[in-house]
Amino acid sequence: MAVAGVEIRGAMLPGFDTILTDAALTFVANLHRQYDPTRLALLSAREARQRWWDAGNAIDFAPETASVRAGTWTVAGSPPDLQDRRVEITGPVDRKMVINALNSGARCFMADFEDASSPVWTTMIEGQVNLRDAVAGTITLEDKGKSYKLNDKIATLLVRPRGWHLPEAHVVVDGEVVAGALVDFGLFFFHNARALVAKGSGPYFYLPKLEHYLEARLWNNIFVHAQSVMGLPVGTIKATVLIETLPGAFMADEILYELRDHIAALNCGRWDYIFSYIKTFRADETKVLPDRAAVNMTVPFMRDYALHVVRTCHKRGAHAMGGMSAFIPVKGDEAANARAFAAVRADKEREAGFGHDGTWVAHPGLVSVALEVFDRIMPGPNQLSVIPAGVATAEMLTTPAPGPKSMAGLTSNINVGIGYIASWLRGQGAAPLHNMMEDAATAEISRTQVWQWRVTETRLDSGEVVELALIERVIGEQLNVWKADVGDNFFAAGKYGEAADIFRELVLADRLEAFLTIPAYAHYFAG
Repeated sequence: MAVAGVEIRGAMLPGFDTILTDAALTFVANLHRQYDPTRLALLSAREARQRWWDAGNAIDFAPETASVRAGTWTVAGSPPDLQDRRVEITGPVDRKMVINALNSGARCFMADFEDASSPVWTTMIEGQVNLRDAVAGTITLEDKGKSYKLNDKIATLLVRPRGWHLPEAHVVVDGEVVAGALVDFGLFFFHNARALVAKGSGPYFYLPKLEHYLEARLWNNIFVHAQSVMGLPVGTIKATVLIETLPGAFMADEILYELRDHIAALNCGRWDYIFSYIKTFRADETKVLPDRAAVNMTVPFMRDYALHVVRTCHKRGAHAMGGMSAFIPVKGDEAANARAFAAVRADKEREAGFGHDGTWVAHPGLVSVALEVFDRIMPGPNQLSVIPAGVATAEMLTTPAPGPKSMAGLTSNINVGIGYIASWLRGQGAAPLHNMMEDAATAEISRTQVWQWRVTETRLDSGEVVELALIERVIGEQLNVWKADVGDNFFAAGKYGEAADIFRELVLADRLEAFLTIPAYAHYFAG
């Protein structure tokens, strides 16, 4: 490679040279040089806002954008293959998952470089190879005596790049590490945008973790630049933004407005939203949430958030996507499997009843369950005409849910936190744990809740105060549980001890780390 100022510090496995071409790296390098200073300034602004909230100032709708919220504008709208999104399947970018998801019968597949993928260098670039082959229609796989290829009818592809906060340490421009988001977006767009347009589709993206309308403006500027370079009209790119942060919920209108030429939908990223709620109110003893299991979509502040997203989207002509039910099919246990399917069905009935235009599932076996619900409740391609009554207020969006704060809740947080981080360290970003499909948001809720309970000296329903000795004791107990579950041999190879060390360091730190993946990536994957 001979691109001035560009250095690739990761292994160049067979086929990587077809993705990391000089032209593609030039495209990514130009994105970095033009837009990374703004990205870094926006990340600093996140920290400043958090200090403001930590000082006791309330989060609310921004007064300076009141005219945007009061305006009568609408977004440009969605192309034909994004008009009906009643069921979307999400998952990592490994080759088998890409084929199975595109063949699953879901309307759309979100290929995820973010929370469902561990940011191992080879995983990220192999994912680009897999998606390029999928767009070309040539993707195949031989695995354990079984052949995989695409059906004649497949799901519409959307791609989720990493969030603004995550680096890609193996791509360096002018001595600076490039943002994972720019690598993921840039490589996929450069290699596939024209091919997708030629097929009657387009380059479609999911944008994660946005907290402010200026972060959406940055993406919009990148879209305009990228389309110009590739000779594509403005509006060719279509984005769906995950409203998965509490600050983002207060700027749903503004995010739609900034991306109005390019946005198709907002999505209720419920698990990251809970994580963001805890993180935003980390220093507020009046906003401590109960056990994670008690914070579901039926509690008032989560229900009001979902209705706020539907109301805002439909008022502006954008789709409103529901969130992920983490249940997965349970092999060998018909009763547990029936309970899982019933829980998914009830969740999707609630979403369709709210007015959502579609929903997410994490496993191909649940596509038919979600489809049946939306086919029954939403006979048309979407529900854009449904605008829920009412107006969301800051009080509605920030009043915590009641519920237990139990030893079982603490134990579950520590068990799942260790289990997920171990999986992530092994390179698996989507992990089936206790009959649930978990991603990075799971570990984020678990470790931030333990941190907050410790800092606020929360007293559990059983009487124990969450403090250092209790946390250390439960970590030790849950390490033994994992060892008994996976066996002595795999316990070490499975990185459970390292995962516990990371979890312990994060929950006992004086300062709450914004994302556990930042220090963990720097330590384990950036070399």
